[in-house]
Amino acid sequence: MKLICLVDNVTLPYSPFWGEHGLAFLVESAEGRVLFDTGASGTVLMHNLEVAGIAPETIDALAISHSHHDHTGGLPKFLEQRSGLPLYANPDLLRERFSQREGKMRSVGIPLAPEKLRQLADLRLSAEPQKVLPGIWTSGEITERPEPEGRSAHHFVRGEKGLEPDPYRDDMALVLETERGLVLLCGCCHAGLLNTLAHVEQAFQRLVVAIIGGTHLISADADHLERVRQKMLEMESVRHIYLNHCSGEAAFFTLMMTLGPGVVHSCPAGTQIDLEELQ
Repeated sequence: MKLICLVDNVTLPYSPFWGEHGLAFLVESAEGRVLFDTGASGTVLMHNLEVAGIAPETIDALAISHSHHDHTGGLPKFLEQRSGLPLYANPDLLRERFSQREGKMRSVGIPLAPEKLRQLADLRLSAEPQKVLPGIWTSGEITERPEPEGRSAHHFVRGEKGLEPDPYRDDMALVLETERGLVLLCGCCHAGLLNTLAHVEQAFQRLVVAIIGGTHLISADADHLERVRQKMLEMESVRHIYLNHCSGEAAFFTLMMTLGPGVVHSCPAGTQIDLEELQ
């Protein structure tokens, strides 16, 4: 099983890949290809797919970590060329999302109306873990959240009494099964990295050996980062961490200084990871 980071805020040096504030990964196995998130725009996603030599018609399924536009902005363009694909996500994916900054409210959810998305994709929405392809699963909804979440004070949804803080119910990850253990592929980890890890190990009854993607530790305070640092030291099974998108420099350097540069890596667009080679 292999991964390619198709979209990230930055790219590999001197790379033909384009960068933008967003995230997308391609997961490739002997059973097929899964596109996990679509970045913020179809322009960047389609360019980077071409650079990676991946034709849209060779992709077998979509999985969406959550509805924010920096993870779903490429959906309209991609589905124009690859309509009808099964799309795996949480049932709360279709809920409107908003961001409020400087007194102004704007939509930050999927740039497609629910009816249009249903026309273009075969929606497979469930709060339970779902098998996307053999060895590739959605995490299911992370309901138990005793540890800090990856929250933003700017994110809202429409509730019964008006706007209320986004509960991030739709937040999920992908779980990849390898011989050595589970690989956790994160979109943004709004549910909280530690909550997501605990949920996945309990749901799948195996240890996580690698963490890849966005962890939303960019908003973590010093206590939160220290809690994550201590937990990573305790989780001896985790031997590879590839951070990008919303993880933040403070988290990257904290974990790298704690666990070592052989464990903690950056993961810009263009990065390729062969999961079977991870020791």
